Amino acid sequence: MSHDEHQHEHAPGRTDGHTHRHGHQHGAAPATGNTGDEAPRPRKQEQETATTDVTEVAPGVLRTELPIQLPGLGHVNCYVMEDERGIAVVDPGLPGPEAWESLVDRLGRAGYQVTDVHTVVVTHSHPDHFGGAQRLRYESGADIVTHESFRTLFDYAVDESEDSAELTINSFDEQVEAIERYMSRPSPWGGRRAGPSREFLERLHGGRTDSVRIFEPLRPTKPLVEGQTIRLARREWVAMHTPGHTYDHLCLFDPEYGVMFTGDHVLPTITPHISGMAPQADPLALFFESLARMADQEGVSVALPAHGKPFTDLRGRSEHIIEHHGDRLQIIRDAAERVPDGTVNDYMRVLFRERSWGEMAESETYAHLEHLRELGEFARWTDDGLAHYRPAG
Repeated sequence: MSHDEHQHEHAPGRTDGHTHRHGHQHGAAPATGNTGDEAPRPRKQEQETATTDVTEVAPGVLRTELPIQLPGLGHVNCYVMEDERGIAVVDPGLPGPEAWESLVDRLGRAGYQVTDVHTVVVTHSHPDHFGGAQRLRYESGADIVTHESFRTLFDYAVDESEDSAELTINSFDEQVEAIERYMSRPSPWGGRRAGPSREFLERLHGGRTDSVRIFEPLRPTKPLVEGQTIRLARREWVAMHTPGHTYDHLCLFDPEYGVMFTGDHVLPTITPHISGMAPQADPLALFFESLARMADQEGVSVALPAHGKPFTDLRGRSEHIIEHHGDRLQIIRDAAERVPDGTVNDYMRVLFRERSWGEMAESETYAHLEHLRELGEFARWTDDGLAHYRPAG
């Protein structure tokens, strides 16, 4: 579980929406993958505060916005998919009582209640996406749909705990302490691990004393694999495994109407954090491969992201993000002479503005350096517990 901190880019243009005859407002005209160099830079779509609007964004698909307060993010899109059985929801927001109240409110504005939810789709293992899923399962018996590799930070903390069998039923304080122990271990590059603060976790918990545990492990009842189909909103959706932002990231594609749920994999005006803490050797390579699949996907009419507004040019946006990270790799190559035998922190100061320096920036820098090492372009060695990098050869 990591805060969804994202890297900023130029914001595409958009136009205002209009009202649908059934009362739902159509969303703003989707953004394209084109970018501009206007100054000052406009506020990013993903930073915008959540509204209470219910918008029809595709046949049988409504967009609602849930409030969140995470770095660079002001809302998460919770999509509601209507069919004869009731509704499915995609990414039901953060855990905790405040988030739950917002979710119940948005479902009500869409004309539904919690007991109408038969399926919860979770695009990936970050708390602003899976947080409401467990309680929805309690309240309505909903199925939980994720990629089969779904694992949260708490799962990793439990794996490394001496009393892992007890942690899932222990107190909130003990669960937080398990996460803090896990996060206190040195990172692979010798720095601090990025993770949620105790204050953040306590805010999610809301001071509750009842038996609903904020970190009870979320287990999918319908884990999906690449190419598997699931019926939602009266049609078939195809599962696409899109590792990068997280290894377990799941996108869903509807070939009938050309709708793609992109989660955090492809966002309209910012790029997702690529963590150096991923269990895979080269998460950036996986991200590039997943983005290339998005760019090559035929028949996409609209992309529905987890933050920001729907957009139409999935190919252009995916290619732009690939180019963006390619530029950052080149910045590292060019900086090698200025930071000989540099640490991850040294390269972070080249890649990121000072206001962004910190554990998450180090983590993403490490992911880029490791990608160059996997390509054979850079060499790594360790001195006094810190990873150092220089061009190979």
